[in-house]
Amino acid sequence: MERIAVIGTTGSGKTQFAKRLAERLGFPHVELDRLHWDPDWTPKPIEELRALVDQATQGSQWICDGNYSIVRDLVWTRADTIVWLNYSFPVVFSRAVRRTLVRCLTGKKLYADNQETLGKAFASRDSILLWVLQTHWKHRKNYPELFQEPKWSHLKVIQLKNAKDTKRFLARL
Repeated sequence: MERIAVIGTTGSGKTQFAKRLAERLGFPHVELDRLHWDPDWTPKPIEELRALVDQATQGSQWICDGNYSIVRDLVWTRADTIVWLNYSFPVVFSRAVRRTLVRCLTGKKLYADNQETLGKAFASRDSILLWVLQTHWKHRKNYPELFQEPKWSHLKVIQLKNAKDTKRFLARL
């Protein structure tokens, strides 16, 4: 486990898990959301994002979290391990709601000084909560299919299904 991609539905705790894993192993942490977003929630142009991810995953050791299919070829080709946080829908949705509310109410700044708002979170087609609803079951179906593709046969896949599994995994390191 030298180059680890952490994947999972929004709200599964990818970034927090990846940070803890990077601290334990002493590896750099690459957060795809941080590379992806410009001010005003504007996504970076694809080629710029790919160049940033390409540069960030050149090293021999790293932990990268995120689900961006547009850079999957870069991250997964270089990774040797996938850690899939495959938590239940009630867990990820409740986490996403709680996290979003806290961010909205505190005005916490995120990537490129972006902030979540109650309007965007609860009354917008760009809602992060709507995104969880749209992607949770899709990921649960698609990831196992992707793992079976020959081009990803080099990857060791570790599936963590709940917080207890995750704590046990981190404790074993």
